[in-house]
Amino acid sequence: MYSDIEISRAAHKRPITEIAAKLGLDLNDLLPYGHDKAKLTHATVDRLKDKPKGKLILVTSINPTPAGEGKTTTSVGLGDALNRIGKKTVICLREPSLGPNFGMKGGAAGGGYSQVVPMEDINLHFTGDFHAISSAHNLLSAMIDNHIHWGNALRFDTRRVTWRRVVDMNDRALRNINVALGGPSNGYPRESGFDISVASEVMAILCLANDLADLQSRLARIIVGYNLDKQPITAAHLNADGAMTVLLKDALQPNLVQTIENNPVLIHGGPFANIAHGCNSVIATRTGLALADYVVTEAGFGADLGAEKFFNIKCRKAGLSPDAVVVVATIRALKMNGGVAKSDLGIGNTAALKAGSVNLVRHIQNVQKFGLPVVVAINHFVTDTDEEITILNEVCTGLGVKAILCKHWSEGGAGAEDLAHAVAELADTNTAQLQLLYADNIPLLEKIQTVAQEIYGAAQVSIEPEVLKQLEQWEKAGFGNFPVCMAKTQYSFSADPTALGAPSGHTIPVREVRLSAGAGFIIAICGSIMTMPGLPRVPSAEKINLNTNGEIQGLS
Repeated sequence: MYSDIEISRAAHKRPITEIAAKLGLDLNDLLPYGHDKAKLTHATVDRLKDKPKGKLILVTSINPTPAGEGKTTTSVGLGDALNRIGKKTVICLREPSLGPNFGMKGGAAGGGYSQVVPMEDINLHFTGDFHAISSAHNLLSAMIDNHIHWGNALRFDTRRVTWRRVVDMNDRALRNINVALGGPSNGYPRESGFDISVASEVMAILCLANDLADLQSRLARIIVGYNLDKQPITAAHLNADGAMTVLLKDALQPNLVQTIENNPVLIHGGPFANIAHGCNSVIATRTGLALADYVVTEAGFGADLGAEKFFNIKCRKAGLSPDAVVVVATIRALKMNGGVAKSDLGIGNTAALKAGSVNLVRHIQNVQKFGLPVVVAINHFVTDTDEEITILNEVCTGLGVKAILCKHWSEGGAGAEDLAHAVAELADTNTAQLQLLYADNIPLLEKIQTVAQEIYGAAQVSIEPEVLKQLEQWEKAGFGNFPVCMAKTQYSFSADPTALGAPSGHTIPVREVRLSAGAGFIIAICGSIMTMPGLPRVPSAEKINLNTNGEIQGLS
């Protein structure tokens, strides 16, 4: 079997103008980046705003394990399969971050014969969106310290500057730093730090903004710190929002690429799901819905993170309601949840599968709490036994949910046609509307508790008095109607990444909260989760290089 990058490189790509033509678009609607990728212009996006909308299908999954789940691969395979059965479909995905590409997780363009191409470009610099986001964020950082240096007219309390810097890389050494060292000419020394770019509020804003005007108004509302009277200082106070918008002007336009089977894909934005809200941009999703009869999109990591935030943040703010939800699972991953070591996952083990299936059951039940119809995609591995497949089907049937065996990784869209038929039937017959988990007007702490108890199965939330006081202050300041964005490990329903299966009765520790006034949500940082990840002992970067033909190898 060929590697992902070999399959991608052998793909017969069509000119991006041909892919656009499938959607009724022409060259005037595009800003081409070479022959195989392009941005849709602001004018095109604006023209499509009032068009009738297609059906929205969300792909989510069980909690990720080293065994692999294949959520993006399934999203691509499903999109290709829907097109194969005559359903005009656009796939909407997030852009990958360089951090996990060179760290441990790898890229995010799918796998096998269900990939988006050009895979190397998408996983690396692509069209420069992430660089623009990092630049806009760090421009604001620079303007804060510059303002303080030149007299501090806004009376910044330098102990309460909350805006950090970002870089699109995993680098634990930058989590906490001192800036402006070296004497008076370099400014006033203070403590600061870096987050990864995908955790930036600028990323969240770009992914939730409706247009350029909305983008600038959201950027203007970013709170960067507090003055000596403990009053908030915003990007607008620094006159930074205009220049930041200029840097993000092109980045706000969604990117058009194609699958290996030459079907259209919009890839735009990329907030992490464990430390941010984990969804592609509202602009890309709405544009896809205006261009096609079906849109397949995904939410990051397991349904406890990505899907919950997709519903409670993205759908709440954008007025979206999915017509069907696909929960991706693999028998290998469920056996790992049942206690099997990674080295033994190729051996049939029905007892472990039954034990580990509680993870899938919890995710299905959680999605059903939002009132949406669900189908399970069993992402097939050659080591899956017929008995294991039967057992997993029985588990799903017991919940009133179909489980469809999918072979899109090895067969492309042809291997997911059964899933496509099931999803189209669900979407076409669904009359339910999304039921949000909590109302806007309940206290912020109650929102955090609701997610912890209803989605994570926790008994309680532990929160320090000063953190609780901060939530109360934000409520008094008018931010109490914001949804909450839980920053938690992706590997478990708990805050302990080693607690697999479906732990219940645990405590979710909230150690810090952050206000994203421009994006419009509160971030609750739980347990040991970091907004600046570190590289593993042996990072993927060690195996990525160029071969003698100048081709990239080792990228996955």
